[in-house]
Amino acid sequence: MAARMVDQRGDVLIPDPPIAHLLFATTRLAWLWAILRVYLGYTWLTSGWGKATNPAWVETGEALKGFWARAVAIPAEGARPVIAVDWYRGFIQALLDSGSYTWFAKLVAYGEIAIGIALVIGAFVGIAAFFGGFMNWNFIMAGTASTNALLFTIAIVLMLAWKVAGWYGVDRFLLPRVGTPWMWGHEQQRT
Repeated sequence: MAARMVDQRGDVLIPDPPIAHLLFATTRLAWLWAILRVYLGYTWLTSGWGKATNPAWVETGEALKGFWARAVAIPAEGARPVIAVDWYRGFIQALLDSGSYTWFAKLVAYGEIAIGIALVIGAFVGIAAFFGGFMNWNFIMAGTASTNALLFTIAIVLMLAWKVAGWYGVDRFLLPRVGTPWMWGHEQQRT
């Protein structure tokens, strides 16, 4: 007889494959996540620092305005637009038209720095990787290839490895103290 796949509470009882357990639920490969985490964090930190020290980003937003303007520009006859998805092009055009680049450029610059610091020190790695991946996704949607696909992929695996990706970092001490939002108030029920 086949084992039950779901218990009375609705929890799925299918075990993870051994490779997923090794990668995402043990500290044996935490060194690998530390290397990827620090690489990604350093990349975000240096990118954000370059923007935060550039007046065209943090004082006027002109650098972001130029990037958005090039991204939404009407291409020459027969050429493909930089932004291939219509709703995203409309979104960026609306941001441009409203002058949002003046405050959004600061958000990008300081957001990149915050993500970089969190990843380098290993604090709330899953959350930092999510926001870094979200920024990479937006850069890709806006037509920037560069290293964004690689950085997005690293962010995805760090999100999957969130429990152990900060083992050689602040999360090793922070997560047991803070816990997770879905466990707050349930500590006494666990045995």
